[in-house]
Amino acid sequence: MNAKSAILTALKLADSSAGTLADMRDAPLKRSNDHGNHAMWIAGHLAVIEGRLHKMIFGTANPTENWKPLFDWGTAPGDNAKIYPPFEQVLATLADLRGKTREYVESVDDQKLDAPLKSMIPGIPFDSIGNAILIIAFHQCVHCGEATVIRRAAGKKPFFTPSPEQRAY
Repeated sequence: MNAKSAILTALKLADSSAGTLADMRDAPLKRSNDHGNHAMWIAGHLAVIEGRLHKMIFGTANPTENWKPLFDWGTAPGDNAKIYPPFEQVLATLADLRGKTREYVESVDDQKLDAPLKSMIPGIPFDSIGNAILIIAFHQCVHCGEATVIRRAAGKKPFFTPSPEQRAY
């Protein structure tokens, strides 16, 4: 396995876990507790971070810059739906940005993934393009883990239920 393959696998896992967010369309502000994040904040946060990743990789402006006051580091989810963009727009933006990330990884080789970033976040030592993409994919998995808890708090069944054969393995 090479770096490109490992990164694509991590992106695939992260993208599959994003279904937990989309499944909260009926309750995007539902939380598992008073201090937890809700699906709207998680999806918006992931979109802002993916936009930041594009800034680091491509040296372009973060297309979600205007969402940073709602979803960036240090923000907290609010309960007023009127302050947020439409949930469908947030999900679509996240999917679009992630699609561009995936297309980029598919188009390059391991040597390009080892290249330095065009823009660095002060104080965060990503050592290569590939490393940054991999960490951002894992970051999405962490937040989508939160979303599985939110889904359960909303009374929804788990996405994956192992078959008897899988349980016996």
